[in-house]
Amino acid sequence: MSMNKKIYIILAVVLVVVGYIFFSYRYFYYRLHAGHLMWPDKQGTYQVVNDTKQNGNNKKLYIALGDSLTSGVGVNDYKQSYPYLIAEELANRGQVVTLINQSYPGHKVIDLVNNKLDPTILSKPDLITILIGVNDAHGGVSADAFNKNYDYTLSRLTKETNAKIYLISIPFLGKNSALLPPYNYYFDMKTRNLNKIVKNLANQYSVSYIDLYSATNNVFKKDGSHYSRDGYHPSAVGYKTWARVMCNDICQ
Repeated sequence: MSMNKKIYIILAVVLVVVGYIFFSYRYFYYRLHAGHLMWPDKQGTYQVVNDTKQNGNNKKLYIALGDSLTSGVGVNDYKQSYPYLIAEELANRGQVVTLINQSYPGHKVIDLVNNKLDPTILSKPDLITILIGVNDAHGGVSADAFNKNYDYTLSRLTKETNAKIYLISIPFLGKNSALLPPYNYYFDMKTRNLNKIVKNLANQYSVSYIDLYSATNNVFKKDGSHYSRDGYHPSAVGYKTWARVMCNDICQ
């Protein structure tokens, strides 16, 4: 085989590989946009009470911080989101819960810092959950920047509120038909690295850490009814699965 022919073959292989990598990246975001998922939160604040079990003296203000996963994107009714399901379980145990959704689809940790910290602190919550970071992973935010922004968030929340704070690890997301190789492996690696930061910060600030990733990754690595139609955001089944894991700690 001539040298020129070898070069042409190598170039052809390189072009095919590069083309596939570009396609697999664009295909994932095409699937997200093609899903046309809506943001189901129509109120922002919810009163969650079980009339048969309520104790009027046991009131709790719960603020949920995060991105589209906390906003319930993937379901039609916010009552199917994991924050509402947590609030509902707390109400079933006799508490009168006011749930405030302070999440927003697409937010990174820096957006939480810039837009959600002050109103959260001013609300004087009793309970805070934080599930954020998936957009940092997909948005190319460095580990150092992620750590700095998350650290700042916790430094303020622990000093300026008396809330019980739960940090929730970034879950594995992306069914086989939605997130193709090599990006499924790449984003999984990014997710696990960012979760190490979240866990370390939880230890540093002596707040609770819920390892949602380890508890659900075997399920969410497979296609199934736990995914909404975009193959990435959870369905009502998926959020219910998450809420059960979280309530093992939060609802005790």
